[in-house]
Amino acid sequence: MPASIWDELKPLQAAVERGLSERAAAWAATCPPRLAEAMAYSLLAPGKRLRPLLTLLAAEAVGGTVEQALPAALSLEMIHTYSLIHDDLPAMDDDDLRRGRPTCHKQFDEATAILAGDALLTAAFGLLAECYSPRTATVAVLELAQAAGPAGMVGGQMMDLAAEHGELIVHSASELEAIHRLKTGALIRSAVRLGLVAVLGDGDIASGVRRAFDTYAEALGLAFQITDDLLDVESTAEATGKRVGKDAAAGKLTYPGFLGVDAARRQAVELGRIAEEAMRPFGGLGRRLGDLAWFVVQRDR
Repeated sequence: MPASIWDELKPLQAAVERGLSERAAAWAATCPPRLAEAMAYSLLAPGKRLRPLLTLLAAEAVGGTVEQALPAALSLEMIHTYSLIHDDLPAMDDDDLRRGRPTCHKQFDEATAILAGDALLTAAFGLLAECYSPRTATVAVLELAQAAGPAGMVGGQMMDLAAEHGELIVHSASELEAIHRLKTGALIRSAVRLGLVAVLGDGDIASGVRRAFDTYAEALGLAFQITDDLLDVESTAEATGKRVGKDAAAGKLTYPGFLGVDAARRQAVELGRIAEEAMRPFGGLGRRLGDLAWFVVQRDR
């Protein structure tokens, strides 16, 4: 993504960071201190804020404002952070580095990390209920629950673990894609959908608009996962802020493993093209979503 476009996104990133800091300050006033500290440690760790940016940009593409979509964007980042905390635990990926610093269970302890993840998950739904009208909140909570739950992200993580342990045999890249449409793609699709819901509600979203944004989000989600797999093969811990080479060491199934590095990269580029084309009908309002898709494909961390 051109540097000038990334510069355009900095005010949105700043709005997300302010919102997250305000949430952390509220927890510090109401939660047990160690829990509040662990939640803030993980939530405020430096990151690209891709998912909340998607929510804000989707709202922008249908004529909405940052103010309308920000609570939904923050809830997405809280869910994402909870998933990272739990993914890093010894029983899962057993990682000791995340976003360039010790993982939550390394910085605190395993029990505190589990509770911090639980708290972020619960607080995300509370934020939606607190900030939107009952109708919009109901739609948003249902969307996020479906994306993050057993038929979405958590279900995909379970399938990924089963494949890693040999309990699920994956024979092709298309079967691997089915796992990652849940594990990674469901939350990215939800980020985009929540931007629409925050502005338009549910019944007011035309079917053609919904299809275009779903096409965008599904292509982007797969491109993100393929690029993530490529970074695990080609990048460094210093660049990515997390341990690399761990997928191959753990025997995990990856796109480079199935397709080869060059073919995986071509697939990511094609998915970026599909995502960008899906946003063209929205003209200038959708341009930044298209540019963000190319950033995901070209990212080096």
